[in-house]
Amino acid sequence: MKTDKKKQLLMLLVCAAVMVAAAIRRDGKVAGHRLAADKQETTVRQEPDTMRKTADGTVVINTTHLAKDINGYGGNVPLEIYLKGGKVAGVKALKNSETPDFFNEAAALLTRWNGKTIEQAQAMKVDGVSGATFSSRAIIGNVRRGLQYAARNAVEPSLLDKLDLSAKTLAGLAVVLMGAIVPLFVRNKRYRLVQQVLNAAVLGFWCGTFISYSLVLGYLSGGIDLWVSLIPVVMLVTAFVYPLFGKKNYYCTHICPCGAMQELAGKVPAKRWKMSKTATARLNRFRQVLWGVLMLLMLTGLWADWTNYEIFSAFIVGTAAVAVLAMAAVVLVLSVFVPRPYCRFVCPTGTLFKVAQGSK
Repeated sequence: MKTDKKKQLLMLLVCAAVMVAAAIRRDGKVAGHRLAADKQETTVRQEPDTMRKTADGTVVINTTHLAKDINGYGGNVPLEIYLKGGKVAGVKALKNSETPDFFNEAAALLTRWNGKTIEQAQAMKVDGVSGATFSSRAIIGNVRRGLQYAARNAVEPSLLDKLDLSAKTLAGLAVVLMGAIVPLFVRNKRYRLVQQVLNAAVLGFWCGTFISYSLVLGYLSGGIDLWVSLIPVVMLVTAFVYPLFGKKNYYCTHICPCGAMQELAGKVPAKRWKMSKTATARLNRFRQVLWGVLMLLMLTGLWADWTNYEIFSAFIVGTAAVAVLAMAAVVLVLSVFVPRPYCRFVCPTGTLFKVAQGSK
């Protein structure tokens, strides 16, 4: 038993090391700290000034260093805030690692502060864009931090300011905590049905929150702002920590919105397809090989953008890629005839969990 635990912990550490390497390969930093490997690049390209003035008198605030602790879905979301005549003349997004489709939706916020004085802009209560919650929060947080700097009032936001107390976040937190705690003590089919409906409806469609490679890489490279990431943090604990205490596949079974949708689709009255042991074994092998290939593509940088096309983003219908929506539709139909086909035979994120917990 002790040997199994040691092996499991070793596999978790190996997976963590591999994902850190992938984060470094993609963003060149860990937990918000840029590594020495980038020194050659920084000697050629000077670090941006936090504040500079253009020839026409416009003051430009760069939030790259001011908001290093504020992350979107894929990491830091630095901005440039242009101030002219004491008013906001514009906000420009700089290079970031957000999923392009989602960030383009959130970018609609960039004009919200235009024409406002610094004081007026600081007093504004700007809501995030539905479907791009993390990117929206990052944009809003960067603007606030930049305006604080511009007003020479860089006050550390209070805990209450950091917390998102919207109905959506509170509902999502309640649902993910139910999924993390109740199934440990309650084994009831009716309750499970309710939990799966909530997982899909609240965590999936309403909150758009789930574990994906993009999320994990973003946290590893940019760090985690705990107070605005409570729901994903609970999810990560169930995915990586619970298995150390014997609760393997807990996140996939009890919380994952994608798994919930497949399970709910499987309740549609229909004749199930009978799969032979050979077919099941071959499909399972396909999942393992696919994961290996995708990891290789990510670590070598040949095609790291595959992480933008995981099926989970289909829950955010308005911003999901057409290819992702098509894949989700196929999976949903297959789920009527085959139990959880994506989870069992495709899911790269689920395979990462399996490898980390010492399963195949």
